[in-house]
Amino acid sequence: MAIHPTALVDKGADIDASADIGPYCVIGPYVRIGAGTRLVSHVHVTADTTLGSGNVVHPFAALGGPPQDLKFKGERARLTIGDNNVIRESVTMNIGTAHGHMEVKVGSHCLFMAYSHVAHDCTVGSHVIVGNGVGLAGHVTVNDYAILGGLSGVHQFCELGRAAFIGGGSMVSQNVPPMCTAVGNRAQLAGLNIIGLRRAGWSRDKIHMVRSAFRSLFLSDLPRKQAFEVTEREYAGKAPEIDEILAFVRRSAKRGVCSARRGPRVADLPTEE
Repeated sequence: MAIHPTALVDKGADIDASADIGPYCVIGPYVRIGAGTRLVSHVHVTADTTLGSGNVVHPFAALGGPPQDLKFKGERARLTIGDNNVIRESVTMNIGTAHGHMEVKVGSHCLFMAYSHVAHDCTVGSHVIVGNGVGLAGHVTVNDYAILGGLSGVHQFCELGRAAFIGGGSMVSQNVPPMCTAVGNRAQLAGLNIIGLRRAGWSRDKIHMVRSAFRSLFLSDLPRKQAFEVTEREYAGKAPEIDEILAFVRRSAKRGVCSARRGPRVADLPTEE
């Protein structure tokens, strides 16, 4: 274990022997840091915070700070971060609250770019990319492989589905279904995340099938409830990804799903295939 002589590490912290704690870091008494994790310098880690193995945390990141929530009364909540994440400069991640599930949870293999913020009671999956200056309000859920463009923001209690893509500068106030792109203020659905699906190895036929289901569900002139029923009758069971979108919309009844943008839209553009 390499701990720089200028670092302040509480004797109660549990730090793996292979971790690297750089200059001027401050580590609190309940912190756990896993194998091979590196704090570059000037990193502050406090509260009941766990960093798994292989993470790299850049200068001025603050992990485990108290929530920016006036209801917080000092309860001992947690921040749990998985493995092999890159946390860039000045990223902030808070702990949970008694009004949530007492924990902020981050998966593995994520990239949090500079100045991004993860608020209280958020859950972030694995392989997620969070752009510069992105703000996740409290109780937000971000599923695996989602990408959030720089300076975008997500309203509290919203959920972003697996492989969703949020355009830079967008303000998301309702749920974004899996594999969909949302842009604007307030964000609207602009089609499927075609580039992401190609990178994931989707076939042309599968992309066209899921895109047809997207059009049926979100671009129909029918009311959303009727469009959902029509889409479910026609497409349910044809592809697991369509079933995933339908299940997501069904459980989003309380928060609601972003409306679709009309006019020229990503779903109608050529796929260059």
